[in-house]
Amino acid sequence: MDGTTEVSGGAGRVLPPSMVERMTLILDLFTTRRTRLGLEDIAGATGLPRSTAHRILDQLVGLDWVEHGSAGYGLGRRSLVLGGGSAEHADLRSAASPYLHELLLATGAVIHLGVLDGGRVSYLDKLGGRFATSVPSRVGGSAPAHCTGLGKAMLAWIEPERVDTLVGDGMPARTGATIARLDALHRELGRIRARGGLALERGECFPHIACVAAAVRGPREPVGAISIVVSADAALERVAPLVLGAARRVSEDLFPDVDDRHRRLSVVD
Repeated sequence: MDGTTEVSGGAGRVLPPSMVERMTLILDLFTTRRTRLGLEDIAGATGLPRSTAHRILDQLVGLDWVEHGSAGYGLGRRSLVLGGGSAEHADLRSAASPYLHELLLATGAVIHLGVLDGGRVSYLDKLGGRFATSVPSRVGGSAPAHCTGLGKAMLAWIEPERVDTLVGDGMPARTGATIARLDALHRELGRIRARGGLALERGECFPHIACVAAAVRGPREPVGAISIVVSADAALERVAPLVLGAARRVSEDLFPDVDDRHRRLSVVD
């Protein structure tokens, strides 16, 4: 049946004959990473018979193109990895925006939203008050992941072998406080996991600033991180719970079907 033209019963619609075209019809319905659709929604929107849609979805789920949870079907790991780029980042920025503004109002500090780009952190957003001009970062700019709070927060939840690949050949010492050896970095990432995901950085990238960061965790790996940046001599204890809470809420908004226990699992569990 999947190699011949099929007519949908209700609308008399001629359906595409190939499996690839039918898969594309389904995948095109997921316009953002947060889109969740039921089987009836998908069958109705594509014109595919319910049984055909269900069979194709089962195959897509089995191959990680689509995931299935209590809220319906959504994009799976392979789709998100291939999609990457601007659409994924737009979803992250949209979900994070209200929480970034809350952090700014609560602390008056500089707030960053970033993502991993190889062994570097790319800044998607920067909010700040009077201290902002003294922080040498910009939206669209980047910094080494191994010596930034944002980067370490995300690396902590990535498999150690992949961390080695991402940063192992490029760990320059930016300051005297920079962690510039891979074994020392792995010990630091273990401490971050032990703190529940809080990454602290004081003068490692720039000598006059410190920050605390936490990753926005996805179903398998972090999709971004949030940081609060203050002067190097400022206390981080007061703002640490705020950034951890904000990152967790963004994760819950982006991935409502992810089991809460998964967000607490160590990368080595």
